[in-house]
Amino acid sequence: MKKEEKHPVLKNEDRQKCEIWTRVMGYHRPVSSFNTGKKGEFKERLYFVEARAKVG
Repeated sequence: MKKEEKHPVLKNEDRQKCEIWTRVMGYHRPVSSFNTGKKGEFKERLYFVEARAKVG
């Protein structure tokens, strides 16, 4: 696409649900299979940002 062109916009009926997977206890699982407590823990996770950890 050229810079002046807009990005395509999808209608809601053309969209599909995106399944999120994460690594838990050494293996990958879809978040949708988590129980209520594990889903809450997943939402509270903090993610490592390398730029913030830079020393010096």
